[in-house]
Amino acid sequence: MQKFDSIRPFYDSEVNDALSDVIQHPMMKALMNFSAPDVPDEVWKSQLMKTHSIRDFQCNFIYQSARKILEKSSEGLTTSGFEHLEKNTSYLFISNHRDILLDTTLLNATLFEHGLVMTASAIGDNLVKKSFLKILAKLNRNFLVLRGLSPREMLQSSKLLSEYIGQLLMHENRSVWIAQREGRTKDGNDATNPGVLKMLGMASDEKKVMDYFKKIKIVPVSISYEYDPTDVLKMPQLMAEANNEIYIKEKNEDFQNILSGVLGQKKRIHIHVGKVIDSEIDAIVADEENANKQVLALAQTIDDAVLTNYKLWPTNFIAYDLLHKTNQYAHKYTENEKSLFERRLELRIDHDNPKLLEGFLAMYANPVVNKLKYTDAL
Repeated sequence: MQKFDSIRPFYDSEVNDALSDVIQHPMMKALMNFSAPDVPDEVWKSQLMKTHSIRDFQCNFIYQSARKILEKSSEGLTTSGFEHLEKNTSYLFISNHRDILLDTTLLNATLFEHGLVMTASAIGDNLVKKSFLKILAKLNRNFLVLRGLSPREMLQSSKLLSEYIGQLLMHENRSVWIAQREGRTKDGNDATNPGVLKMLGMASDEKKVMDYFKKIKIVPVSISYEYDPTDVLKMPQLMAEANNEIYIKEKNEDFQNILSGVLGQKKRIHIHVGKVIDSEIDAIVADEENANKQVLALAQTIDDAVLTNYKLWPTNFIAYDLLHKTNQYAHKYTENEKSLFERRLELRIDHDNPKLLEGFLAMYANPVVNKLKYTDAL
C-alpha cells in the first residue's frame, strides 16, 4: 500500500538490503559489540546478512540488546498483567512515555517472552534525523509521526497515521504502541491527550467512534523507572516552560537523550499492562451522548488505569517527602535509599537554584501526588 510509504517501517523484502546499507556503520559495530561483546565482528556480520525479516532482526539482535541493557544499567525488569492478553491477537497499547527508546523496546521484549504479538511503534521523525537511526527504527518496526507541520499538513498527516494504525490492527493483526501524548513525560505527570484519541478515531469505519475504540482493543500501559537516567537532561525544558520561555533544543539533544536512556542507571523497572478497555466504553456511551465528551471520558479512563497501576519506587516517596519537607512516607524507603537519592541530587542539581531543585524533585514526586487521587491506591 504505497500511500503509507512515507511513514511505514520496512517490509520484510527490504530488510536485507537495509542491513547491507548499515552493516559497516560504526554505530552498528558499537551496538553489536555492546549486545554481544564476545562475538567476533565477522560472526555477527554473517548472521546479519542471513536476516530477511523484521521479526528475525528483533528476536535475534534487538532482544539480545534489550537483555544486555537490563543487565548493564538496571537491577532488573518486573512485569504484570501480560497474562490477561491473548496470543495471536493485536492490541492498541496506549502508554505513558518516559524513555525515547526503552519504553517500546522493553514492552516488545516482554511480549516476545510471553509469545504475544509484538508492536509496531510510533516514533517522532525528529528523533531519527540521522540516516542510521532512521534505518534502525524502520528495521525495528517503528512508523513515523511527522512533526513541525502546518495545521493543514497536520490534518492530512493525522488522517494518514490513523489509517495506517487501523490497517495494522484490523487487517495485519499487528499490535501498535503509541504514547498517550506527544513527547515524553518530563514532569512526572502522565496524562492522555484527547487529541491522540481523536486522531485514532479518524480511521473509524463505524457509525459511532466509540464502537471503533472497542474494536481496536485499547490496552493502557504503565511503565516506571526507579531512576530516570535522563532526569537532569529534562530540566532545561521544564525550567523554560516554568518561566514561560520558548525552549529550543540543542542540535544533538535527542541523540544524547537516547544514549543516556540506554546506558544510564535505572535501578528497577516495572511494566504493567492493563485489561482491554471494553465495558468501560459501554458505560461511557450510556452516560454521555456527546461524542466529544465521550472521547474526554475515554482519555480519563486510560489515565485512571495508567495511574492506578503505576509502580511507585522508594525514589518517588523520598522526593515527595523532600519536596514537602515531611516524613510522611519514611516507612516506604530506607535511610540508605534516601542518602543515595540525596547524593544524586547533589551531583546533578545546583542547590543554589531553588526552582531547579523543586522541578527535579517534582519529577519524581508527582507520580505519588497523582496516585493519591485514587482511594487506597498507595
